[in-house]
Amino acid sequence: MSFKQSLRRCVLPLLSATLLSASVSAQAELVLLDRIVAIVNDDVIMQSELDNRSAVIRAQLSANQTRLPSEEILNRQVLDRLIIDNIQLQIAEQQGLKISDRQLNETLEQVASRNGMTLAQFREALIAEGQDYNSAREQIRDELLLTQVQQSSVNRRIRVSEQEVQNFLASEQGKSAISPDYLLSNILIAIPEQATPQMLSSAERKALDIFQQLRKGADFAEAAVANSNAQNALNGGDLGWRKASELPEVIATIASTLAPGDFSKPVKTSSGYIIVQLRDKRGGQSALVEQTQVSHILLKPTEIRNAAQTRSAIEDLSVRLRNGEPFDQLARQYSDDTVSGSLGGDLGWTQDGQMVPEFEQIMKNTANGQISTPFESRFGWHILWVRDRRTQDMGDEMRENRARFSIRQRKFNEELTTWLREIRAQAYVELKI
Repeated sequence: MSFKQSLRRCVLPLLSATLLSASVSAQAELVLLDRIVAIVNDDVIMQSELDNRSAVIRAQLSANQTRLPSEEILNRQVLDRLIIDNIQLQIAEQQGLKISDRQLNETLEQVASRNGMTLAQFREALIAEGQDYNSAREQIRDELLLTQVQQSSVNRRIRVSEQEVQNFLASEQGKSAISPDYLLSNILIAIPEQATPQMLSSAERKALDIFQQLRKGADFAEAAVANSNAQNALNGGDLGWRKASELPEVIATIASTLAPGDFSKPVKTSSGYIIVQLRDKRGGQSALVEQTQVSHILLKPTEIRNAAQTRSAIEDLSVRLRNGEPFDQLARQYSDDTVSGSLGGDLGWTQDGQMVPEFEQIMKNTANGQISTPFESRFGWHILWVRDRRTQDMGDEMRENRARFSIRQRKFNEELTTWLREIRAQAYVELKI
């Protein structure tokens, strides 16, 4: 059991019943400090957590100009999300998963950069909006951990066979070098695995009622916040940009029939009744890929070589390279990337999205045939040798890799819904409100 869980079990229940006495007239005035709203396995969710998360969601919806549902509906949706998040965080702890401060800082810097700010400016902006920076920071850590535990738990349930890859490539969808991208939102009215006819009928009626409201002009995001049982409900049902080939087949089929701005009729799936909105569409044509042939030397801090010594060692190698020593020879002798090191540092042909941002930035800024100065990423200190560049059409191998990735992504999206439903059903949850 974690320290947090022990603290909550021993102290927070006492806080729920603790009364603060204060009165200038010597008459005690009793004030409830906090209380438990849900027990989740060996952990608890406090009213303060529900209030804080609800406040953040209200602010996000208001910023997106999405009309808020009633307080009762919003609190129910937020509590459901807190419960499923809590279960996943418990699983992450059992699996020994953690997000380091370095990973967290890199993510925060990326978020700040996307908003045109430095990390310091981003921090000041949050404070100016009345948010506690440390709380926001830990919330982002939890979000990263949720993604990690989902990847860890769901990917192990997925298998992609060679026959599936070949079937995909032979399909109409697979014949296109790059499938279209869809910007989607959805509303899910979930049905239990062992649903009775009455449950099915009730879910269908609710989905049809929402569909009629949308036809009359109701806002899709508002309807998702108030009614959807999907994990993205509190984001207005936003699914973001998705490649058609990575979507569950039923959603890809629905999206292909919609024009931007349109939404579908309710469609029954294994998870429940879904309504899909196509907000935008792009791509669908073949594309050439810019590739770089690159080698690297990697040095990582170890128990016998600290961070400062590692930096000094990589700078020494940089001097030796400038003095004419062969790159491949030094890579074989010193690189801590044993796989590429055995090949003289060769990483082959790479393209956008395959390397960490720091690596890609230096690679782009280094001319053909040149060796970079040392730089640091989360893996350690690198020196790059950019050997060549080319524009490559997608060949058979790349098509197969994309097909395999697309099939895995589609299966992941389908399996994630099933996994979340399973862990929720297996958990002990007791509501106190």
